[in-house]
Amino acid sequence: MRGLFNSGSQKIKEGNLPLPIRVRPEKLEDFFGQEHILGIGKPLRKIIESDKIPSLIFYGPPGCGKTALAMIIANITKKNFVYLNAVTATVSDVREVINEARKILKIEGKRTILFLDEISHFNKLQQDALLKDVEDGTIILIGATIYNPFFYINTPLLSRALIFEFKPLSDENIKKIIENALKNKKGLGKYKIKITEQAIEFICKKSQGDARKALNILEFSVLTSETDKDGYILIDLNRIKECVDKYFIYDRSDDAHYDTISAFIKSMRGSDPDSALYYLARMIVSGEDPRFIARRMLIFASED
Repeated sequence: MRGLFNSGSQKIKEGNLPLPIRVRPEKLEDFFGQEHILGIGKPLRKIIESDKIPSLIFYGPPGCGKTALAMIIANITKKNFVYLNAVTATVSDVREVINEARKILKIEGKRTILFLDEISHFNKLQQDALLKDVEDGTIILIGATIYNPFFYINTPLLSRALIFEFKPLSDENIKKIIENALKNKKGLGKYKIKITEQAIEFICKKSQGDARKALNILEFSVLTSETDKDGYILIDLNRIKECVDKYFIYDRSDDAHYDTISAFIKSMRGSDPDSALYYLARMIVSGEDPRFIARRMLIFASED
């Protein structure tokens, strides 16, 4: 990958990397999901294939392919490509990238793509540091975030970029990713593995559209399983269930928190006791404060 670096990081041997990184797709043909923006003939696909990439913002839930797509762009672009993570990067890091981009543009006539992962972690000052050079084309910004960019990214920066929403992956997409990881020599292809269809289906459902979580579950189950007399690792539904802790996508300070309580209220309003009990159990198991649930029930009762 041309110009790819991460401030403060050290090179890691490929075999020691987590499975989701080892089996990242290297070309568009190997990318699963996001057909609504990356299908044949779709605008984003045409932009990437033509290497006429403008500034872009990718947003969507974890594990849906935002970083994977950026790495595909890094592989196929003829432009200089730089990676920074906004969680650890500083304004100094950004200015260093911009200064280097100006030199490369002047000497080689080559523009620089800056992929800024978790861009929502940048504050207003840090985001403003990008404006001038994004505006004049010194750098092409690709930002990725799990948060709604209209709330977390400055309006002037948004006006200089195209925004694409990524959706959670379907069970069919997750299944293809799992099957690829099982065959890929960089992934689990070096192991002799027998896995049942029921086990794969369970991983798909448990991952809830998150490919990273699905691959982590798969890798953990393989690495912690014994081989049989023929040297095969046998993974069935019971084995997968043993490896997976109870898990719900739920965060008491983010969107899932409000989406779940909203679904709970709507279920009660629609006189659907099964759905209401499901969302209630989901909140309780995830550690929600019972007082919060009780207050919302009181509000619902007084309104309805």
